Amino acid sequence: MKKIFIVYGHYNDKSFNASIRDTFVETVNNNGHSTDVVDLYKEKFDPVFSGEEPDEDVLNHRKRIENSDVIVLIAPIWNFRMPAIVEGWIDKVLAPPWAFRFKKLFGNYGYPLGNLKGKKAVVFCTYGSPQFAVRTFFLNMPTKRLRRGVFNICGITDVIYRRYFAVPFVGDKKRKKFLEDVKKTANNI
Repeated sequence: MKKIFIVYGHYNDKSFNASIRDTFVETVNNNGHSTDVVDLYKEKFDPVFSGEEPDEDVLNHRKRIENSDVIVLIAPIWNFRMPAIVEGWIDKVLAPPWAFRFKKLFGNYGYPLGNLKGKKAVVFCTYGSPQFAVRTFFLNMPTKRLRRGVFNICGITDVIYRRYFAVPFVGDKKRKKFLEDVKKTANNI
């Protein structure tokens, strides 16, 4: 049995992102895993980081991550990044020196040493754009940034990234296919 910490970042509980969340949670729970869901909008998480020490919410989320095996992010991609509330959560919660630290090489140069090794990450993202545009013109920027610039730096190298394209423009048949992929991903946790 795995402990799964889920960060959900969409303001609308009738969104397709909510369907992804609900499908994933139901599937992993049916498989005997436990889930711990953070709904950033409902919890009114403050994404603004101004250099302050971690507050009670941040420390609580970190403790819950420490007690988990898998971290799951579910959010749309807007302007080739996740919503500001999720990006702020990343900045505040997955921050040094808790999530990673730097080992100095020489001068101002160093490299990150992740403190979250052994954990797995799963990212579910929806896009308004078609796959061709994201892969060709924008070179998979959100994927690379989240995988390499967030999780790998934290020491998490087992990252599954599931993307669903042109969501506002597809019909029910395609959405059902997307949700079958969510179930398949959940069954392989």
